[in-house]
Amino acid sequence: MTRVSIRRTEHRLLPDVRRVIAKPYLPGEEIAGGSPSRAALLMERVLAIPESQVAGLVAEIAAEFSSRHRGFEALLERHFAQVAHHLGPNAGPVSQERRLLIGAYFTHEYSIEAAALFNPSIVLAPDQSGLAPGLKRVIMSLRAVGEGHISSIEFRSGVLDAAGALTFDPLGPYLVGGRRTAPATYDKHLFGLKLGELGASNDLTWTVLDRLPDAFSLAELEQSLARLEADGPPHAISYETIKIIRLLAASNYVTRFPADSALSERVLFPAGPHETHGMEDARFVRFVDDGGAARYYATYTAFDGFEILPQLIETEDFVSFAISTLNGSAAQNKGMALFPRRIGGKYVMLSRKDRENLYLATSDNVRFWNQATELDRPRAPWELLQIGNCGSPLETEAGWLVLTHGVGAMRRYAIGALLLDLEDPRRVIGRLTTPLLEPDASEREGYVPNVVYTCGALVNGDDLVLPYGLSDAAIGVAVIALPELLAALRRTS
Repeated sequence: MTRVSIRRTEHRLLPDVRRVIAKPYLPGEEIAGGSPSRAALLMERVLAIPESQVAGLVAEIAAEFSSRHRGFEALLERHFAQVAHHLGPNAGPVSQERRLLIGAYFTHEYSIEAAALFNPSIVLAPDQSGLAPGLKRVIMSLRAVGEGHISSIEFRSGVLDAAGALTFDPLGPYLVGGRRTAPATYDKHLFGLKLGELGASNDLTWTVLDRLPDAFSLAELEQSLARLEADGPPHAISYETIKIIRLLAASNYVTRFPADSALSERVLFPAGPHETHGMEDARFVRFVDDGGAARYYATYTAFDGFEILPQLIETEDFVSFAISTLNGSAAQNKGMALFPRRIGGKYVMLSRKDRENLYLATSDNVRFWNQATELDRPRAPWELLQIGNCGSPLETEAGWLVLTHGVGAMRRYAIGALLLDLEDPRRVIGRLTTPLLEPDASEREGYVPNVVYTCGALVNGDDLVLPYGLSDAAIGVAVIALPELLAALRRTS
């Protein structure tokens, strides 16, 4: 093992089954024996409850669940609105209490950490005001897994001192899902490029896009699609193209949280069509543009149960998050990680487009990645199965520090490191020949045994603060002597 001073702290973030969100619940839409859908049947049954019983039932539900959710009545109202079309033409007026009751029947609690909690990344928070000298406010993202192996992204906040001691803020009392909306506009050129990548660039596509301005809204897109459906070829011919266009539009969206919610209460839960089985392994990075302004990006893997799709999160305040697709031949697999600034006027990204080797990609547009060159490949016994990054590169005086993961015998994951040239990150100038961090006896048991893995670390003076997942069962924090690590990398240059 590489001889670098590593201090495992006492931190252990464990899954907590009590952390639940209230999600819309729609029974399966199967139709049996000519009957209406199950959702319509449920609506009929709730409408049949005598009005004299409704208020009492709502009171019972509120007594049991309102203390577990922020704005419980408003939440039930929103869920009622989503299923109100099932009321039917003869339903008549619906009382406020019955609206809440219907909302409750179409709601369920989901424990986001019921199965696992792991794979964190850490960044400096946007607001560093009001801190004593030597202290830094930080934000940690975490991958939480619940029922059905669905992954979501949640957060912790805390303060880091000059000695590398991390103190987490208390958790907020609730979890809150964000409100999903379409982006204000879509870029027609980029939208068309992505449709081409999806195999949907044809005469029908351009008939739809040619009617639109260079920056178009979702409403304008739907109007153009409606014209195609009304005046275009038969539905059997246009159906697949229209479906892909709508799926692409739905994959780009904005999620906003209440401004008065605590960061630890916010959950990015899958909301796009490619995310139905999860948002996995977000790698957050504080990106500083050439003018000095900072924003945050995160690359993550969207999974629909069959295929994966790399996607991008963008935020300035961790209240509003813009979600968009990542595109291009270099954006075809897991494990993309953005450098924290442009180099030579280009965005730079670590990529693993072939699932086994580490690549470096450059682009003029943060959402499109086509040019990639091989950076490194498995060499040592502990990483022969595959290698990849463990988060965005970290800028040091010696070069770009890249934490890597390697998979070896018995599918055991360990963390290593590379050093890249600051001006030309295609040049590997240092490489650890043995792991930096391996699962010890207390870390090897869990949801996925024999794994240590991180999605991003933080330089704090002479320390590297490394939060990491422990066999997908919990999160620990290690503090690594950065000068020793850089010296070890220089020795292998």
